[in-house]
Order: sequence, then C-alpha cells, then structure tokens
Amino acid sequence: MASAAEQMAANLSWSTLGKATELRQRILFAIGLLMVYRLGTYIPVPGIDAAALKEFVDNAQSGIGGMLQMFTGGAIGRMAIFALGIMPYISASIIVQLMTAMVPQLEQLKKEGEQGRKKINQYTRYGTVILATFQAYALAVSIEAGDLAIDPGWFFRISTVVTLVGGTMFLMWLGEQITARGIGNGVSLIIFVGIVARIPSAIAQFLAQGRSGAVSPALIVGVVVVVIAVITFVVFVERAMRKVHIQYPRRQVGMKMYGGESSHLPIKLNPSGVIPVIFASSLLLLPTTISTFSGTQDSGIMNTILAYFGRGQPLYLIFFAGMIVFFSYFYTANVAFKTDEVADNLKSQNGFVPGIRPGAKTAEYFDYVVNRLLVVGSLYLVAVALLPEVLQSQLSVPFYFGGTSVLIVVSVTMDTISQVQSHMLAHQYEGLIEKSKLRGKGRKGKARKGPARR
Repeated sequence: MASAAEQMAANLSWSTLGKATELRQRILFAIGLLMVYRLGTYIPVPGIDAAALKEFVDNAQSGIGGMLQMFTGGAIGRMAIFALGIMPYISASIIVQLMTAMVPQLEQLKKEGEQGRKKINQYTRYGTVILATFQAYALAVSIEAGDLAIDPGWFFRISTVVTLVGGTMFLMWLGEQITARGIGNGVSLIIFVGIVARIPSAIAQFLAQGRSGAVSPALIVGVVVVVIAVITFVVFVERAMRKVHIQYPRRQVGMKMYGGESSHLPIKLNPSGVIPVIFASSLLLLPTTISTFSGTQDSGIMNTILAYFGRGQPLYLIFFAGMIVFFSYFYTANVAFKTDEVADNLKSQNGFVPGIRPGAKTAEYFDYVVNRLLVVGSLYLVAVALLPEVLQSQLSVPFYFGGTSVLIVVSVTMDTISQVQSHMLAHQYEGLIEKSKLRGKGRKGKARKGPARR
C-alpha cells in the first residue's frame, strides 16, 4: 500500500509548481546563471587566431577534441574564457575525497562537522587553482607551439593563464550559487548544460552524413533505437538498489515500550556513479593529449603508444574496461560507501542486521553485499562506456550518442527532478499545515461556552 508521501507525489502537477513561488524563483535563478555560463563560452581569450585554432581542434578530435569539448560545452574549441570548464574543480574534489579516505588527519577533519567541512572545501579550492594553473599554462604553451597565438611570448602566457584560471574559479562560484540558491547540484548542471548544448550539432553532423550517403538510413534508425535503449537501461540501473533489512530493538522507558521498528538501508547497484568512467577516460586520454600539447606526434615512442592506445583499438578497450572496474571498487570502498562507517553508525543507533552481530561482522556483511553488487554495477558501466567507442570507431557515430554523456545527462536529470519533487512536496505540506491551523482557529472561535459559574 502506498504511503502518504507517495500518494502526494503522485498528485503533483504543473498547477502545484505554479503555486510554489520559492521553487519557481530557484528554477529561474539557476536558469539565469546557466545562461551566464553559456554566454561565457563564446567570449574568446585575447591573442588567439580563431580560424587556425578551429582547424587545430578539429584535427585533434581523438585527444582534446572529444572529452574536453564535451565537458566544456565547446568552449575549448573557441578558446573561450571558460575553456577549462569546471573539470579542474571536479578533479580537485575527487583528489581531496580520496586523500580524505586515506590520510588520517583529513579523515579526522571530516568528522569535525561544519568547520571541518569548510576547511576541506578550502583545500579543494586551493587544489582547483593549482590544477587550473597547470592546465592553463599547458594550453598556452600548446597554442604557441601550434602557431595559434597572434603575439606569442610570456605576456601571452601570463594573460592566458590568468584569464583561464579566473574563468574556472568563476564557474566554481556559479556552481556553488546554483546549489545554494537554485535547484539541483550546480557543478553537475554546468556539465549537463555543456553536454546538451553540443548535442544538436552532433545530431546535425550525423544527419548530414546520412544525406551525403556516408551513413545509410537503416544505420540512422538503428542508432536512434540504440540510444533510446541505452537511456532506458541507464535509468533502470541508476534506480536499482538492494535494500538491507535493519532492525531496532525495543526498550522500555517507564511504563511505555519504545522502538522495535524495522527499516531498510538502500544500497545502489552502482554506488560510485559516473566517477570511474571519468577517471578512466582522463587517464587514457593523457598520452594523446600530451602529444597534442607538446607537438611530439612524430616521435617513435609516442607513435607506438598512440598506435596501441588509439580510440577503438583492442588494447585501448581492454585497459578502459579494466580501469573502470578498478575505480568502481576503489571509489566505492574509499568514498561512496565506506562499510566500516556505516556499521559504526548503525551500532551507535542500536540498529542491527537480523542474524548479523553489530560491529565488525556487520561491516563484513556489507562488504559481501557491496562487492556482489559491484560485479553487476561495474559491468554496467563498462558496457555503457564502451558502446560509444565501438560506434565511433566502427560506424563514425558522433561521440555524444552514449557513454559518459548519457550517464551524466540521465543522472543529473533524475537528481534535479527528484529535488524539484521534494520542494513541491514541502510546499504541499506547508499548505496542509496552514489549512489545519486555520481550521483549528475556526473551531476555537465556534467553541461552545461552558456553564457560567455560580
């Protein structure tokens, strides 16, 4: 039988959204900041030869032209002020999370509550500046090496680094503002908008190949069917979870009995999300990106590496799959679902898994459950991530049809919709509480007078 919250969620409609003034303001605020982000992707860094840069990026699709174009919404192809995108902040966040799991001092800082969280966020910002500075300088040097700068030199390098690092920090601030005063996760929405903005051009390119005869109509229909099937599959798996039964003992306080309730601990089939795919993609793109930046494509060693680790090559696919599986287990065990902490929290709340002793035995049981789930979850990530690699190498399908882009778009969409529903439910609850207060006041006003005292 559906709960009261589920029944209210089923009754949500557009009329409810129209009445929720605060939610509407949050949505408009988020849309406004995302429009500012898209505007910034068209403001170029000074001193760049735009025509030569476009030709350079088009010829480097296997290195920076694929993944970086996707995450920056095409800003790197125009060498805009947001060319680095939000990726330095994401990389710094992941590094700090992993270090928090492995360094005792940072782990202790995490347990200090709000002050510790602020300190960790500060370290993340410092890491973002360092990573963005390194990447911006590498981009400036690569632009000079490719004869893309109008007036190369140290002034060009410094101005490029300052502009790109400032753009990344501004995007980080935009993401924090969207999270705090808008709707959804700001950083995820920035990546989401960048991917969605590139989809129309990818579709137009694919259809143009069909009109020119390079791609058959049957293949176009097949790709559309595959994309719909992949999106359905991703939604199904992202919502799948294993519910572990949790029991709380009864306790007597005075003459009353408390407790005795039972609940469930949901464990997602894919606890690590899209992080393993991003990690693996970044590592595999590193050799090609380094050769592109440094201009060492003609080196014998680099040619050998690129020949074996080129996109679509068997060794590339094997390493890609292996690293996805490795990072799925590593990130889940150290960040996403730490079984020791979950077992300790249950023990502190007097909760236990029926038939399992609290403490170390519960942690071992959670390890057993999570490891079995990750067998399916990691294989799911491998299947979705390798699909665009095969389509792109064998059928010349644009990069955006599947893989990391689908995972990010579906995950962000589901998370944002759930937050919108939560705000609408809260608005409904507030309306019910106000109505109950008004009814209570009305009843008090109509209350019968008692007999007068003699």
